Amino acid sequence: MGRVILHVDANCFYASVACLYHPQWRGKPVAVCGDPAARHGIVLTANYPAKKCGVHVGQAVWQALQCCPGLVTAAPDYGLYTHFSKMMRDIWLEYSDRVEGFGLDESWIDVSGPDMTLEKGVQLADALREKVKRELGITVSIGVADNKVFAKLGSDLKKPDGTTGIFPHTFREKIWPLPANQLLYVGRSTTHALRRLGILTIGDLARADSRVLKRTLGKNGLLLQAFALGMDCSPVMPAAHEAALKSVGNSTTTCRDIATMEDARCVFFLLAESVAARMREQGLKGRCLSISIRETNLARASCQMMLPRPTYVTEDLIRGACRLFEENFPDRLPLRSVGLSCSHLTPDTAPCQLSFSGEDQRMQKLEKLDAAVDDLRRRYGHNIIQRGNVVLDKDFSLLSPKEENTIHPVPFFAG
Repeated sequence: MGRVILHVDANCFYASVACLYHPQWRGKPVAVCGDPAARHGIVLTANYPAKKCGVHVGQAVWQALQCCPGLVTAAPDYGLYTHFSKMMRDIWLEYSDRVEGFGLDESWIDVSGPDMTLEKGVQLADALREKVKRELGITVSIGVADNKVFAKLGSDLKKPDGTTGIFPHTFREKIWPLPANQLLYVGRSTTHALRRLGILTIGDLARADSRVLKRTLGKNGLLLQAFALGMDCSPVMPAAHEAALKSVGNSTTTCRDIATMEDARCVFFLLAESVAARMREQGLKGRCLSISIRETNLARASCQMMLPRPTYVTEDLIRGACRLFEENFPDRLPLRSVGLSCSHLTPDTAPCQLSFSGEDQRMQKLEKLDAAVDDLRRRYGHNIIQRGNVVLDKDFSLLSPKEENTIHPVPFFAG
């Protein structure tokens, strides 16, 4: 029995949902954008009339307005997008319990069964498109294939509101002429590396010398070649599956440049509180602490350190982050954004070597203090209690990284 996998991609998802609540925008160029005043002024998504004018994701808002003077710009509403994402997922679950999300607007659905063929999968995809359009008022594109990689590729081929079936006996004619960067996980740097090898299309990648690919791209080169040959066997994870967290982190682009060491310490205090609180919610402790910076010219850098023991104590993360910054990046100011994350996670119930130095008593007191702060913020809001250096900075005191944290798409290899 062969597999039948659908990949569903909501068309211009954020913009489509925005137009549902503003009927006067329908037919007009619309882009959902970040807030320029908060220095998040880029296009997050654009509808098809806007794309025809040259507006694209990642473009600065002022550039988008130059391309399309009549562009309607809308602020993002993640709560609304999450609501629509859940309603779509509920529809997919009517057909299969093997539904794997890939961000808010994309999902794989494994509809394999004794009587299911790829041809019937295409018919089912057409029915799903009509059901979403009728019940939710938005459109989706669907790819149908016997593997996840080709199914995702298929959903990109007919937009908006189309179905594409990719079959084992015809995929070479349909897929191999396409540019290599349309294949999953062929990003910008990989595209450049492939071009240096003379590999421009998916067919070129499939026919390339595997030894050259491995020498140039490592194991990833062999994996991408397998994708191009239709040899992806990764499963669609059940809807109830939760991938184990590998790290917990937050980053923020501040409303003004981080110009001094005190500014940096203030923002790291906020990020450490967010990351530590999220780890406590998950019942996890981290051993490896990492920080990242982005300068005003958008140059990036990062560094990390191993902590003496796994922890989710806010004070430990603050001290570690400030130490890393002061030792590695004091000459990189001013900064546009910074980030903090913890990895090497272990359950907070895991046994830990006791200390004779009194460190365990200190940790217990700090853990109780953090628990009390968590409880206050849960009941009365984040700003009910703040650290003194944060309160004194009017700009940074308005930041609440934990509440503003965005959950990013689940990685393809999560399962």
